[in-house]
Amino acid sequence: MVVDVEAVKRARLGDKESFGEVYQQIADDLYRVALYSLGNAHDAQDVVSETFMEAYKGIKNLRDEGSFKAWIMRILSIRCKRKIGQYIAGRNELDIDDFLDLSDRGPGVEERSTEKLALLNALETLTPQERQIVALAVVQGYTVRETAEILGAPQGTVSSKLHRTLKKLRAQLER
Repeated sequence: MVVDVEAVKRARLGDKESFGEVYQQIADDLYRVALYSLGNAHDAQDVVSETFMEAYKGIKNLRDEGSFKAWIMRILSIRCKRKIGQYIAGRNELDIDDFLDLSDRGPGVEERSTEKLALLNALETLTPQERQIVALAVVQGYTVRETAEILGAPQGTVSSKLHRTLKKLRAQLER
């Protein structure tokens, strides 16, 4: 989704309603990236809330309103990395039901369960960084350049990691 640059300008000047407008425009995107990166709906909600609080406090320092989305995604990325650091001590259980469409359309319950299990097993083989790259590039549709900018990584590195990660997932799912 495209963020209204004029609303970002007004928010930068302290207009709370405009910040709320910007929040509505980007909240779902942030949540999906956080959920995919963290694999836990509760933690994803917490990280998105923390991201918006930090963005609200710091928006007056934003130099280019057009880069708002990349700026807030970087904040989210940092918050997700911190949360992942907390996971290292314990095991993170991916709650895949939160982002898979398990509606009554399509395959039967048995087939969906098998697909869900295969996807869950494949996703668990990914590192936190690989999950973040896939969340941004595949789930959210950012270009490799935008993903690299958000993560603060070289574009070539992100491109090769994305390629290797997708190949790794394909191999896992074909087993």
